[in-house]
This record gives sequence, C-alpha cells and structure tokens, in this order.
Amino acid sequence: MTMHRRDFISASAATTLLAGLDISSAYGKEPANIDARKFLSRVVYKRPEVDGWLKGDQYIFARYNGELGWLLRNAHFDEGVDGSTCYYEYVGDGAHERRTIAYADKPCRINTYGDSFTMCHQVNDGETWQEVLGSHLLEPVRNFGVGAWSVYQAFLRMKIEEERVPSDLIILNIYDDDHYRNLDAWRNIRAGKDRRFLCPPCPHLKVNLETGKCEEMPNPCPTSDSVYNLCDLDWAVDRFKDDFVLNIMLAHANAKAGNPDRAYQAIMDLTKTHGINTRIDRGDTVSRSAQVLHAKAALLATTQIVKWTEEYAKQKGKQVLYVLSFNAGTVARKLSEGTRFDQSFVDYLKRENLPHVDLLAKHEEEYARFKGSVEQYLAQYYIGHYNPRGNFFTAMAIKPKLVEMLDPKPLPYRWDAPAKK
Repeated sequence: MTMHRRDFISASAATTLLAGLDISSAYGKEPANIDARKFLSRVVYKRPEVDGWLKGDQYIFARYNGELGWLLRNAHFDEGVDGSTCYYEYVGDGAHERRTIAYADKPCRINTYGDSFTMCHQVNDGETWQEVLGSHLLEPVRNFGVGAWSVYQAFLRMKIEEERVPSDLIILNIYDDDHYRNLDAWRNIRAGKDRRFLCPPCPHLKVNLETGKCEEMPNPCPTSDSVYNLCDLDWAVDRFKDDFVLNIMLAHANAKAGNPDRAYQAIMDLTKTHGINTRIDRGDTVSRSAQVLHAKAALLATTQIVKWTEEYAKQKGKQVLYVLSFNAGTVARKLSEGTRFDQSFVDYLKRENLPHVDLLAKHEEEYARFKGSVEQYLAQYYIGHYNPRGNFFTAMAIKPKLVEMLDPKPLPYRWDAPAKK
C-alpha cells in the first residue's frame, strides 16, 4: 500500500508544545480551567480505529508490541526525495532490523539503535547512513531504528537484540525529541491524535527532579486487548491524571487559554510524585517555567539511560558510540542564534569522556564554510528527515570516531595489510 504520511515525529518538543492549538475551537467558547478530562477527550480513540490498527487495515506505519509499544512493518510511502516512493523492508516484517544490503553475508560487529533518524525515514533501504558506512567499511551495519521511539525504548530493544545478534560496538542515536519521549506514557498527550498513526502507550521513565531518580515504568497497555482502554475516557483520566507530561501540557493549555491560576495548579500538582519544588509566577511565565521543567526532566531521563547503557556495555564487554541527531529547526536555531536546549547533556558526555558524535556541531562546522543562507544550507540535507545526501553526511560524520573505536580496524583502514595485486 502506498500513502502520504505526515511527518508526525520530526519536530522537537522544545518548540512544538501546543503549537498551533486553537484553544477556543478545541475546548469550546469558554476554555478556562482545562482539566484532564477536557484535555484527554481530544485524543482518545474510537473502537473502529483500534480494530483497524490491530488488524493491520489502518495506520500501516507500525504494529502493536506489548513490551515496546510498537514495531514497524514492511511498507512503502510517497515521502522520498523529489516526490519519490520510499520502500522499507524489515527482517521478520518489522520484528527485527531493517534489511541489510552492504556485505549482509559477512559477520556483523556494529548494531545501531534509535528512532526514525536511525531507521532513516524517507530514504530507501540502500540509502541509509548504515548502508553508506557498511559500503565504505566493507562490513555490515545493522539498523534497529524504529520511528517515533524514545531513547528508553531504544535502550530496551538494545538489550533484547544484543542477546539475539550480539555486536562488538553499539551505536545509540539520540534525536532531539527523544529526550522528551522518554517521559511519554502516551504520546498522544503531547503530540495530539494523528489520523495516520495510532500511537499506543509505551514503556517510559518516571523522573523525580528533587532526588534525580528515574523509575522504569512498563507499557500501560501491555496486551492487545488493553489497547481498547484508549477508547475509554474514564480509564484515560484515571490512568493519566497524575502523569508528568499531562500536567505539563495542562499548564501550557491553561496559560494559552488565559487561565494562569489553573496553569499554576497543574505545575504544583507535580509536587506529589515528581519532586517539583519551585516558585513560579501565575502570569505568562507559567508556560515558560513548564517548558524548563519538562526539558530538565527529559535530559535527566536520557542521562540516566546513558548510565544504564554504560553499565550494560561494561557487563557484556561492548563499546558504545553515542550519536546526537537533530531536526532542521534545531539546526537552524543553532546556526542562526547559536543556541541549543541540550547543552547540559552534551556537557555530561564530555565530562564523562563518553565517545560521541554531535551532528549539530558537525553542521555548524560545515556551515561556517557555506556561502548561502541557513535555509539554503538545510535544503541540501532535509526533506523532513534526512534525504540521501543527509544520510551520507551522517555516515561521514560518524566514520572517523567509529574507525577509531573498532579493533581490529575495518579492512580499508588496515594500513599494514599488504595490497593485493
């Protein structure tokens, strides 16, 4: 089946919270005091929608998985460069990795995990950055990316797949919105209801900002039958009324609706279970304060996942390379204003001397030599996600650090190997 699919996952939460939401049209003429019931009434499903998704007749982008939330399925979508159709094929029809082409018959020592910027939406199987690397290094690079996933979901899958097809070196690719996704018990709460992607709840982290502790939380809908709970507004309110992200979103919604007291209360409600202990004004600073808290919790969650990943790698005798990828808007702000929201996380990676490749810094280095505008620069690489040229840019940015870490070196970098005549 071929269809057009809206890019529902490319924009950073740091810039899109409640973007474009017309509060008056969404909640009626008097939207003040938007509570959990009013908010969730906009995102619950109807039973035919869940029926169609579980049967595979609708929302063909993904399929339900009780442990991880969702996995992918073989498909093709009209979303490629120059309006072309992109073809996606997965081993086991989504149960395992995206199809490996380059040197697929050779032993593999590199596995990659992450979201759509790992899976490489909007390019064909042979155009991913993994395939570029594999073709250059003369060895396969497996691709376990899944669109719309968090760092935490990628971490969980890493532990599963490393037992099935172990690697020597793990690449964990962290996209900018992935930090926020760590906290999402149900993505609809933050991103809204998408007509082409049924997003079930998923495993996530519960963060206490006062103690700095992160608690692993399982999928709230661990069976296919339980997905029908998403059609029950009473269930949704009872399950998510104390959810961190829901209260952040209620603060934004009420601030936008001109109800600062309710916005303030939404933030204060987080003191019960999330360690929020702060004083904020009831004026227009509530929404800004909510975003600061959201970003702090999101980055704390990723930092904890990196710690868990390092512990796992040490136990299994593996190396980990962290790759930071970004949407075009985040890159544009960095190139235009010199700002980034994740500086504290980058500082952590540097402080701990953890191998990483920061694609935002790589774009900044290249742009310094570019003669055109920011828009012209980004148009080379982005069509929502990276185009084939953007995937080549990613591969070449990763390659030096990857070659440095691999032992023995890939064949093209074994300088002591005698040349064959």
